[in-house]
Amino acid sequence: MIQIRPSTLLAPESIAIIRNAAAFAEQEGMLQSSQLTLAYEQQWFSMMVPGVYGGGMRPLPEVVRLEEAIAWADGSMGWVVTLCAGAGWFGGFMPETLARQVFDSRRACLAGSGAATGTAAVIPGGYKVSGKWWHASGAPHNTVFTANCIIVENDVPCLHADGSVVIKPFAFFRNEVTIIPTWNSFGLVATASHAFEVNGLEVSPDRAFAIEASSVHIDASLYRYPFLQLAEITLAANISGMAFHFIDEASAFLPLKKGQEQQLLQMAVDRALENIEIVREAFYAAIDNSWWQLQQQNKIETQLLEELSSVARALAATCREQTDDLYPYCGLKAADKDSTINRVWRDLHTASQHSLLVFPRV
Repeated sequence: MIQIRPSTLLAPESIAIIRNAAAFAEQEGMLQSSQLTLAYEQQWFSMMVPGVYGGGMRPLPEVVRLEEAIAWADGSMGWVVTLCAGAGWFGGFMPETLARQVFDSRRACLAGSGAATGTAAVIPGGYKVSGKWWHASGAPHNTVFTANCIIVENDVPCLHADGSVVIKPFAFFRNEVTIIPTWNSFGLVATASHAFEVNGLEVSPDRAFAIEASSVHIDASLYRYPFLQLAEITLAANISGMAFHFIDEASAFLPLKKGQEQQLLQMAVDRALENIEIVREAFYAAIDNSWWQLQQQNKIETQLLEELSSVARALAATCREQTDDLYPYCGLKAADKDSTINRVWRDLHTASQHSLLVFPRV
């Protein structure tokens, strides 16, 4: 079945709001109030939050297609929605007391880091946390920050039975962290993916949670989906959306070309669309199959999980390769940093640097 294009999933007025603010958002280095208001109204940041906490808890195949569409409208907007919605998914694993605090507002928005660059020392009544974490997308408007910490007791890292270090994710509220303006990428500028830190912050035990099947607090298919593959497919969908936007912008040059130049550009556009669609079709087929398996069998077969990871990386690579092949046919306008097509190209090449889309994980 041919997959519908991402451009069909957003209302024209939503597209206009996102795109009318995109250039200024890049200039300001953050999403604009009109874009954020739209995200709150549409409940995009909370679309994977459990329903009992006011979230949408949408089926994952629907989430992935919507995130692709938002990234098609604008890369920075799509990336922030994807990362923040993904962090909202953690609500299915949080203790209820913590989750109700985290999602007590319709403007709740989570982001953070998966790198274990902090420590949580065991103290009476909880933990004392210190650390610095990088790349919290949407930092200017995030209400909660999540971060992985190495658990330490008596200055010694705690170990699992197999000898591995114990690492737990924690949730911190905005007034507990210091945001450090470190984001200096040439693309996805408006994501404002800055660093944040805490120093000697004492928190109760329920600030920690675990993203494991045995630690699910909400019994729903969405929270039984493996985190690795969930992250890979949502990120890859962003790059697909950006690639379609780039192709749209390249196609807009066709009336300006003549003769052989127009013919060659048309051939490059057609080739890019065809090659991306082949991989994209396999991508969504694997996602839909995995969702069906999870609902019918309460698990996803290992072979399909491996296929999901592989096809996500393949989609990201194909989108990058095809836009790079198309780029030279677009002339100097594509190199103008103030042009939309250049912003889309920079956004795509920044997003595709994410290690999950390059290096296989076990």
